[in-house]
Amino acid sequence: MDQSDANLALKSLAEFWADMGLEEARALTVQRGTATQRVNQPRGPSLERQPERPAGPRPPPRRLANNPVADARRIAGEASTLAALRSAIQRFDGCTLKAGAKNTAVCDGAFDAPVMIVGEAPGADEDIQGLPFVGRAGKLLDKMLETIGLSRKTNVYITNLVYWRPPGNREPSTTEMEVCSPFLKRQIELKQPKILLTAGKFATSALLNTTDGIMRLRGRKLRYTQDGLAEPIPCVPLLHPAYLLRRPEDKSKAWDDLRTIAALCDQLGIKREGAL
Repeated sequence: MDQSDANLALKSLAEFWADMGLEEARALTVQRGTATQRVNQPRGPSLERQPERPAGPRPPPRRLANNPVADARRIAGEASTLAALRSAIQRFDGCTLKAGAKNTAVCDGAFDAPVMIVGEAPGADEDIQGLPFVGRAGKLLDKMLETIGLSRKTNVYITNLVYWRPPGNREPSTTEMEVCSPFLKRQIELKQPKILLTAGKFATSALLNTTDGIMRLRGRKLRYTQDGLAEPIPCVPLLHPAYLLRRPEDKSKAWDDLRTIAALCDQLGIKREGAL
C-alpha cells in the first residue's frame, strides 16, 4: 500500500469514528511519511496501586442453599404417624416434579395393612386423582391382588418412589428418587409391614439396592432392611402391571409370583379374603 492509499484508508477510518460519535476519542497522524494510528482511549480507572483500606469486621458467611434431601429427612423424621407424614409430603416443595404436577399422590389403602406395595411414580390418572395406581395399571393390580384375597380396602397399603408425576410419564431421575427416599423409608418404618412388594424394576432396584434385572428377581423371596426396623422384611419383586399391559404373554409369570405371595401370607399369618 503506497502513501496515498494509506492516507485514504486512515481518512475513511476517521470518518467512520466520527459518524459513531467517537471523534474525540480517536486521532490520526502521519509521521515521517509513514501512516500511523494513535488512539486516545477514554480515561479509565487508574492502574496505580490504591492505598489499602483498613481492615473491618469480617462479613458474615454466605448461607448455602437448602439441601432438599436433608430437608426431606428432617421433615420425615418429625412425622410420628402415617397421616402426619402424608400431610408433610403434600406440603413439601423440595422435589422439582411438584411444579409440573396437578396433585400429590402419596398413598392409598389401609394404614394398618400388613402388605405394602411400592411402585414407581404417578401417571396421568394418578396425577388427576392424587392417588397411586388408579389408572389402567392400577385396575390390573387390583385384579391381580383380588385373585389371592388381597385388597387395598382391607390388607394392602400402596405408595411410590416419588409422589408427583414426571413430565410425559418419563422415568423418575436418580435425584428425584433421592429427594423422596426419606419419605418412603419413613413410611416403611412407621408401618413395619409384614410383607413388602416392589412393583417393577425401578422400585426393586431402589429398595433392594441391586442392579439385577426384574426378570431375574421377580417372584423371589428376598429381604429388605433399613434403620428403624425391628427386623428385615420379606420382600417379593413383581412385574409392573403397566409392563403386563404391554406384554400380556407374561401374565403367567405374574400368576406364579402371586402364588408365591399367597403362600408367604399364609406362612406369616396374614389373613386373605379367599383362597386360590
